Amino acid sequence: MATVLSANKAELLAIADSVAKEKLIDREIVIEAMEDAIQRAAKTRYGAENDIRAKIDPKSGDLRLWRVVEVVEAVDNYFTQISPADADKLQKGASIGDYIVDPLPPIEFGRIQAQASKQIIFQKVRDAERERQYGEFKDRVGEIITGVVKRVEFGHVVVDLGRAEGVIRRDAQIPREVVRVGDRIRSIILKVAREVRGPQIFLSRAHPDFMKKLFAQEVPEIYDGVITIMAAARDPGSRAKIGVISRDSSIDPVGACVGMKGSRVQAVVQEMQGEKIDIIPWSPDVATFVVNALQPANVARVVIDEDDERIEVVVPDDQLSLAIGRRGQNVRLASQLTGKAIDILTEADASEKRQKEFVERSNMFEGELDVDETLSQLLVAEGFGSLEEVAYVDAAEISAIEGFDEDLAAELQSRAQEALERREAAAREERTNLGVEDALLELPYLTEAMLVTLGKAGIKTLDDVGDLATDELVQKKRAEPRRRAEGAPAKPQRAEDKGGVLAAYGLSDDQGNEIIMAARTAAGWFDDEPQPAAVAVENEALAPEDDA
Repeated sequence: MATVLSANKAELLAIADSVAKEKLIDREIVIEAMEDAIQRAAKTRYGAENDIRAKIDPKSGDLRLWRVVEVVEAVDNYFTQISPADADKLQKGASIGDYIVDPLPPIEFGRIQAQASKQIIFQKVRDAERERQYGEFKDRVGEIITGVVKRVEFGHVVVDLGRAEGVIRRDAQIPREVVRVGDRIRSIILKVAREVRGPQIFLSRAHPDFMKKLFAQEVPEIYDGVITIMAAARDPGSRAKIGVISRDSSIDPVGACVGMKGSRVQAVVQEMQGEKIDIIPWSPDVATFVVNALQPANVARVVIDEDDERIEVVVPDDQLSLAIGRRGQNVRLASQLTGKAIDILTEADASEKRQKEFVERSNMFEGELDVDETLSQLLVAEGFGSLEEVAYVDAAEISAIEGFDEDLAAELQSRAQEALERREAAAREERTNLGVEDALLELPYLTEAMLVTLGKAGIKTLDDVGDLATDELVQKKRAEPRRRAEGAPAKPQRAEDKGGVLAAYGLSDDQGNEIIMAARTAAGWFDDEPQPAAVAVENEALAPEDDA
């Protein structure tokens, strides 16, 4: 490249062709870089104040150098302007406002100028090469690519992809996998980012999508779309689970993925360094899919809590350790696969939990409704779990209980409504004592009980609510998907695991947004200047009264 500035016409074009071919960029970009270098060197020679242009003919290699000046009546800047009389010498008939060309002789490049020009050309070519790499790989995200390990730096593997380099970061590698310089390695293109130092191509061998793509290469039915991988979860280097479904009832999706004598799945396992893979049939029914996902453990019962997006799974006592897996691996993968938090309980634990809930609800009904133990237990046994259910359910559902009649149902509903009113009054008094503004009652979805919770958290005004983000207000507490061993210390709870202030009330993100926006509107956050009418009233109130 250092010979560019001293080369003759033929050599100049030959150098442009060579660099364009080597860097896989357009020849015009290289020629533009040379023109820019010569142009900057000429400015150094003739003065940076001049508007100097350089042009290389892409066919002949001829170099033209000139200065552009504007014809003006009164010259203020002799570097960029010229008088009509002087302009007439360069171009006949030039008039005021025209831009004319003042040819310049070729320049001789000194050592410093040559070095600076060389750096300019290098930078332009490098920028063009980076742009070409980004354009080539940005649309290939999610594609499996094969490369050669070039070097290992601080645990990160740099892979030569032919026309670019990719990096497999430490957290995107399969644990305990030994990688050596020169090894051929397959990985998935996870992300292509445009950064200051050039496009960064991030690869991964630990992502679940890498396993999906490997199966698509090994199983023709997946490639053709007959079988679909609906979900995948991995503990890289150890174990993985995938849920598959077939669009053709005559094709067994699990058998097709396993292959003859396990040939297909073994090809994937070998590429993933011996990672064990559980292939399970996917089902639109969540309970069925959870049962399949927890294989090889046998499941006795599944209880789904749609409000909290949790699933309670009951297993026989001898299946507990199998369901949880080593270090919670089996239940953790099943949770990732289903997208639900899974609680594993033995039948004894489930029975104890049901008994505890039964006693708590019975005691609540007995105290709040002022009824005897037998009647309260009958209500719980029939599925009633809260005062709201008793107060607002169709009276016929209560009177249909054996031993109940319409009069008793009406009386129970009346007592339940009175109990709710007492609760509301107590919450109102507590809210007032906490100093929570009455204006918060006008916000949608908020109850007195919710306002008490907000007050205890120090949120007492419209501005306080408006300052909150949605996740700070209503985000549900993050569930721990695996069962903690007996006697093991509890993990410290992170801030993002604790949930929003009103997480216990089951409000959605949309409802949270509506509450926050209503608070900001009521607090006047979006008000412009006072309305003219309001200003007039205010001025009238402040004006002195007439003496008359």
